[in-house]
Amino acid sequence: MVKLTADFRARVTELPGLFRDVFAASEGEGEGRAIGALVDDLLATTLDGDLLATLALDGDEVAGCILFSRLRYDQDPRQVFLMSPVAVRTNRQKTGIGQKLIRFGLDELRRNEVDYAVTYGDPAYYGKTGFQPITDTFAQPPMPLSQPHGWLGQSLNGVDASPLSGPSHCVSAFNRPELW
Repeated sequence: MVKLTADFRARVTELPGLFRDVFAASEGEGEGRAIGALVDDLLATTLDGDLLATLALDGDEVAGCILFSRLRYDQDPRQVFLMSPVAVRTNRQKTGIGQKLIRFGLDELRRNEVDYAVTYGDPAYYGKTGFQPITDTFAQPPMPLSQPHGWLGQSLNGVDASPLSGPSHCVSAFNRPELW
């Protein structure tokens, strides 16, 4: 039985390795090292109020994890978070854990009065949890996108799906053009 939780601080030392292993298996060793380093940087440098993680635990093993970090829009009062990266252990993929973990994480954001969530990835996969393609004029990304079709978003407050105003700023760990 998989348990979903937003209490990740006790598991923080395990998370870079989880992401490294998952991305190395699917994208190669170099990508695994890069994403593991990104996660390590996110966990070490991001302020508590600007970072949320959700975990899927199977007994004592972390089966999956998603990190959400604040994305600030200079001219918009709404709270926005970026969902990235997302990892589910290779031997647990295609079991529904990822979709459940995303839904749980979005519900946690709603409980924290976050208005809008964005992600950068596969529209077919993330569309299953309500993400829809958006343009950079709707929500300006912090850096130019190498794959603009993967820029996705969704309103979490059920009310306001209007464009986000102004330039955006990500947490320092994401402030690298090669990630975009």
